[in-house]
Amino acid sequence: MNAVRNRPDILAPGAAVVTVLLWASAFVSIRSAGQAYSPGALALGRLASGVLALGIIWAVRREGLPPRAAWRGILLSGLLWFGFYMVVLNWGEQRVDAGTAALVVNVGPLLIALLGARLLGDPMPPRLLAGMAVSFAGAVTVGLSMSGGGGSSVLGVLLCLLAAVAYACGVVAQKPALGGASALQVTTFGCLVGAVACLPFTGQLVHEAAHAPLTATLNMVYLGVFPTALAFTTWAYALARTTASRMGATTYAVPALVVLMSWLLLGEVPGVLTLAGGVLCLAGVAVSRSRAGGGRTARVAARRPRPEKVP
Repeated sequence: MNAVRNRPDILAPGAAVVTVLLWASAFVSIRSAGQAYSPGALALGRLASGVLALGIIWAVRREGLPPRAAWRGILLSGLLWFGFYMVVLNWGEQRVDAGTAALVVNVGPLLIALLGARLLGDPMPPRLLAGMAVSFAGAVTVGLSMSGGGGSSVLGVLLCLLAAVAYACGVVAQKPALGGASALQVTTFGCLVGAVACLPFTGQLVHEAAHAPLTATLNMVYLGVFPTALAFTTWAYALARTTASRMGATTYAVPALVVLMSWLLLGEVPGVLTLAGGVLCLAGVAVSRSRAGGGRTARVAARRPRPEKVP
């Protein structure tokens, strides 16, 4: 009986780990596929692949439509996170390397914490704040170590910052929707909303797909099936079982993993300062995810239904 009751406590951290690993790989795949696809076309191709994968699973599981109360959050997260975020991030990654993009986007967890506390009533325990401070220091360290790319990289950084704002708003909008709809429902229809929003890029996608190398197209499909369909679902599953602030802090592990993956797969060799910043990012996540003596109370409070607002 205890094993069954504690099952979500085991599965939720596992879902968060899957999300972090796949999202880290997404920054590398975007960097690679972006050499053949424009930002909007890549976003549409990724979302279309994600909708197809999610739609099949949704149909097999027969989960039906989300309840009416969840649609506001689904629409907002679909437009901001699945649609706008992906286009702007793709654009930004054409001007900065994968590691820098991941680090700049990780301003998002700070915004999530602030918005979550203000709009969702999320608690801000000292360990969470301390961990975020350590991780943010690591992100700044890596960002400084990889700066100096000229005017084009400045535009890339600004685009990634804009993506971070869309990401944070999308997460905070999604959280209330998970109170009445399943993780699969929220992800499937959020992805569909994003794909519909990107339909104006259909002509670009068709033209570029006809000339793109197979590796670029496979990267685009990979982005849709794994970092989108699978990782956004595992994210929603974990988010439904904790606070937006704590989940946001977990993604501080992404930059360190992206630096490592881009080093191994793209040959973008990090310096000593970059690696040190990555270690700080991981250390901050460890601190933010640790629990004081009242951890069980915090878990119960995080699951307790309460009135929530979305931006």
